[in-house]
Amino acid sequence: MKATIAGLDLNQVSTFVRVVESHSFTDAARALGVPKSSVSRRVSALEKALRVRLLQRSTRKLVPTEAGRLYFERARVALAGLSDAGAAVADMSREIAGPIRFTTGGDNTGFIVGLIGQFLARYPRVQLDVVFTPRRVDLMAEGFDLALRAGPLVDSALIVRRLGRSDHHLFASRAYLRQAGTPRTVRDLAKHRFVLFGEAHQRTQLRVTGPEGEETVKIDGPLLVHDMPVAADAAAAGIGIAFLPDAYFGWSLQAGRPAGGRDLVRLLPDHGLPGAELSLVSPPVAYEPARVGLFRDFLADRLSPLLKMCALALEKENAARRARK
Repeated sequence: MKATIAGLDLNQVSTFVRVVESHSFTDAARALGVPKSSVSRRVSALEKALRVRLLQRSTRKLVPTEAGRLYFERARVALAGLSDAGAAVADMSREIAGPIRFTTGGDNTGFIVGLIGQFLARYPRVQLDVVFTPRRVDLMAEGFDLALRAGPLVDSALIVRRLGRSDHHLFASRAYLRQAGTPRTVRDLAKHRFVLFGEAHQRTQLRVTGPEGEETVKIDGPLLVHDMPVAADAAAAGIGIAFLPDAYFGWSLQAGRPAGGRDLVRLLPDHGLPGAELSLVSPPVAYEPARVGLFRDFLADRLSPLLKMCALALEKENAARRARK
């Protein structure tokens, strides 16, 4: 049975595309596994159906006519679309399975691993290849299906699903505050020990924004770390004050890490810094496997509410404090 669209035989169309791609009837016949005469007959039949010459034939070379070049470009895209549509339908009919390559920064390792465990429990035949790295990877070049990123997105070609924003605030353990006292102003912070984290210029000066605008204070501390989970755990252990994203505090709370325990207290809640926008991004592809879309939805359904929860918790905390004044 012939597959046709608008009266055209798709075998003829795909054969013509293969001929132009290979620049040869012989090579096209070899690739298609049919006699060279069959390839020639299909192309001739297509030209007859379209009432236009598509190829200039000679003993030395095969060159598309102007009409042939135009038809080739449109037909190749259309055939690729049909192939993608078939793959999508087939994917829907199969059990969710196969690889997903995912990358994110190392600051949220514990919580993300917990979510991955929940996803794999639901889809046990999926295999997740996860890369935790601070480096901004090239999704297309390195073969990643999905990434969780913070901050501005440079590549406008990426497909983006925005999750929300996480601001930064100061946190310390109750044990530390009992021993060192609770700072009441930004100026008081100069007398306290800090868990130092971030770029070199961020380790000696803390810049925050509050009711009086931007304020800067010199800070120092006994511990310098290079990972957010370590900074949060160090603060929970009473080593000093840490400047943490609200979302990380919330993620730690849900993951049961020390940083999420009741020991940590948010300090000077009116003072902080706007955080980075968090987004799930994926490369532009003609067809995305169902498993990748499911994983994106799974992460978004859990991360977006958590970001909102952190923002609402801060608003309630600020409202309660204003009411006490």
